[in-house]
Amino acid sequence: MLLRHSPAEMLRLEGRLPLPSEAPAQKECEVAANLIEVTDQTFQQEVLESDLPVLVDFWAPWCGPCRMVAPAVEALAEEYAGKVKFAKLNTDESPVTPSQLGIMGIPTLIVFKGGVEAKRIVGALPKPRIKAAIDEALA
Repeated sequence: MLLRHSPAEMLRLEGRLPLPSEAPAQKECEVAANLIEVTDQTFQQEVLESDLPVLVDFWAPWCGPCRMVAPAVEALAEEYAGKVKFAKLNTDESPVTPSQLGIMGIPTLIVFKGGVEAKRIVGALPKPRIKAAIDEALA
């Protein structure tokens, strides 16, 4: 009888991947202290009615490029603290808002200023390009 193991099981057997009971527990979305989570229900109040400009990161837990851009967004949230509000919207849990905004792919970052879209960034761009887009939207 031939035993078949998944790639993850093979790595566990070789000792290169921890067993599920040994793996550290993680939340699907760990939001930094200066980032807020928004939903379809809170988007109007938190984003469109905000006194500050708001950068919204439209993402999903299964999206690899979204996870790649997250550290840059978190670093920029620290850098722009008090000047720009940063928010994350999980497109799986809140699909209405992305649909209304015509978002066709993620990650998508949109800067809203005065409740109006000022700049849209599609794809996983490096931190300097995201920063330049924010600065352009604020000018």
